[in-house]
Amino acid sequence: MDNKQERIKTIAYNLLSLLIVGLLWTLLSNWQQSPYFPPPSSIWEAFVKLNAKGDIEGILLWQHIWASLLRIFSGFAAACALGIPLGLAMGLWPKLYNRTRSILEPIRFIPPIAWIPMAIVFLVGFSRYVFLIWLGAFFPIFITTLLSVTRVNPVHVNVAKVFGAKRSYIIRKIVVPSVLPDIATGMRVGLGVAWMCIVAAEMIGGEMVGIGRLILKYAELMRMSEIIVGMLVIGIIGFIMNELFILVERRMFRWRSEISID
Repeated sequence: MDNKQERIKTIAYNLLSLLIVGLLWTLLSNWQQSPYFPPPSSIWEAFVKLNAKGDIEGILLWQHIWASLLRIFSGFAAACALGIPLGLAMGLWPKLYNRTRSILEPIRFIPPIAWIPMAIVFLVGFSRYVFLIWLGAFFPIFITTLLSVTRVNPVHVNVAKVFGAKRSYIIRKIVVPSVLPDIATGMRVGLGVAWMCIVAAEMIGGEMVGIGRLILKYAELMRMSEIIVGMLVIGIIGFIMNELFILVERRMFRWRSEISID
């Protein structure tokens, strides 16, 4: 019962927060009377219009959303497919990381947007989106996986060794289960960064569909209502995906205790 009441309170407080922000936004917009600070009513009208009639080229909002989701998931999946195994390998064999860090670490600090000229020259079409989104999502996943291996409890490993467990058994039964929660956290961070990269990716993709492209179209026209619709769509979809990720994570890792000072 206590958990149910807490969930109800959490939902109520979040709705109240949204209401307060909406009221403040409306008051500031009415006070400013600026076309560059539209009220929520204008943003809602732009949202309805984008759904019913589409943008300036007739592309509907759901088409933009679908295109961006496909690109996000493709780049994110590629980042997971490479980042998790590579992080595990370099965590289990530290010498491999130490002998290649002079290559990996400098690349990690280069922002994805700096790779745009190379992506334009060497890639075309869908691969451009996937490459830039992969760059953004890869390193959070890789670094989290790498560091999580080093934090595996050595007592568990040593006990297994005392009983004659082979290296493959220790990796499968001790290391991998121990690092899975941290890998899930890295995936959540990587997914957030992937959404941050979508505007840069769609800026160079050459196609006129996608949430990032929608924002850029109306940025050129200084149509703030439509721009804010695109921004809110990214935020809301990202929020939903994050909440689903947390729900799955809690169900999978119920054994992991949570620290609270309440």
